[in-house]
Amino acid sequence: MSVMSVQEIMDCLPHRYPFLLLDGVIECNHGDSIIAKKNVSINEPFFTGHFPGTPVFPGVLILEALAQASGVLVLSDPALRPEKKSLFLFVGVDDVRFKRPVVPGDQLVLKSRISRMKRNLGLFECAAYVDDELAASGQLKCMFKELDD
Repeated sequence: MSVMSVQEIMDCLPHRYPFLLLDGVIECNHGDSIIAKKNVSINEPFFTGHFPGTPVFPGVLILEALAQASGVLVLSDPALRPEKKSLFLFVGVDDVRFKRPVVPGDQLVLKSRISRMKRNLGLFECAAYVDDELAASGQLKCMFKELDD
C-alpha cells in the first residue's frame, strides 16, 4: 500500500495542467486497487462555460479522472507496466451512472479496482464519491498502445 504525491503521479502519467485531474493518491494496492483524489476548484478553465452561474464539474471529466487513477494503478506497478514505451489509453466505458452533481469546493474521491488485465487491455470497476456520497460509477476499459521510438 502506498501514498503518492502529485509529482509521483506525473512520473506515471504524461498528463499535465490543465488536463492532469489527480491531486494525490490516498492508497494504492498494486495489482488490485487505488484511491485517489481530485480537488475541484472554481479556477478550472471549463467552469466559465459549464455552466455560467451554476458551475458543474463535467461528467466526462469525472470519467477521465477515474481513467487517470486507473492508469496510475497500472503504471506504478512494475509487474503490470510494459517494458516498451507505451501510452495507457482510455478506450471505453460501460454501465456509467451519474448520481449527483460535482461542484467547486468538492473533493472527488476516486476509486478504481482492476477486474481484469489481459495482455494490453485492462478492465476496471470505478466509482467517484463526494463526502462518502456516490457521484458516479461505471466500468472503464483502458489499453496499452506501444509508441514508436
